[in-house]
Amino acid sequence: MTTAKDLFIIAMDPRPEHSVGQGDLSLALAGADLIDLIDAGAVTVDEDRIVPGEATAPQDRLLGEAAAQLTRESPHERIEDWLWRRGRDLSAAYQAALEEDGELTRKRSGRLSFGSERVEPVDTPARRAAAERWEEREPVLAALASAVGVEGGRPEDAEDEPGLDDDAVTAVVTAVHDAVMELEAVRQRRTIENSAFANLWRGP
Repeated sequence: MTTAKDLFIIAMDPRPEHSVGQGDLSLALAGADLIDLIDAGAVTVDEDRIVPGEATAPQDRLLGEAAAQLTRESPHERIEDWLWRRGRDLSAAYQAALEEDGELTRKRSGRLSFGSERVEPVDTPARRAAAERWEEREPVLAALASAVGVEGGRPEDAEDEPGLDDDAVTAVVTAVHDAVMELEAVRQRRTIENSAFANLWRGP
């Protein structure tokens, strides 16, 4: 599977300390798409700009969509801008694709039939391959997972993951780290604003 699909499966670990926000995951999935396109030779990175190569048609549908969304006109798109544009609702798109491929299944979380549903990975060769890649701490997957806080990793350490000896990949991981931190700052600001608004209505 692709790096993004492996990351999605790893992020679905049910343990509480692995809880990942959809927005954070979407940004990391967009970064994973870009890294796979770099590995495939479909793009290069010039400083912080994404420079497409020859048009390619990856076999994976979602990766093919990512390739089709590349900005081919100059000035080329900045990595950060790509993450926010490509990442919009991307976790939902990957969930739907993995369910369609039979890699995810829906289960009731309670004993009653009307209990809330949860989505779980299915024990397939693809899932086992993702788990093996994770257990081996494959550098790219580990760095992206750390960026969204999986395995107790701290987002601020994401770009320091060992083994990222490719400058383009390092630039993408760093941009994912920055975007996740920016999203968290937005969340905190909204929480403060909502609290202040509630206090205003509550009165002294």
